[in-house]
Amino acid sequence: MDIAAGVSGSLAAIGYGLAAIGPGIGVGLIFASYIQSTARQPESSRMTLPFVWIGFAVVEALALFGIAFGFIWATGS
Repeated sequence: MDIAAGVSGSLAAIGYGLAAIGPGIGVGLIFASYIQSTARQPESSRMTLPFVWIGFAVVEALALFGIAFGFIWATGS
């Protein structure tokens, strides 16, 4: 009996799952650094908050590119 023959699905979903690991770690690092810098120097929190949101947007754009490319490559084959 061949077990591998019963497995079916999209490799794009597995690829996106692997591609989401990087942005997940990146978002965690961004907000952890912001919390740490605010704890060390509370008066700079308003000055550094825009950089946090810009970094968050850039990292999340990578996740969106990952899912978009997953759909493009899944339908292209």
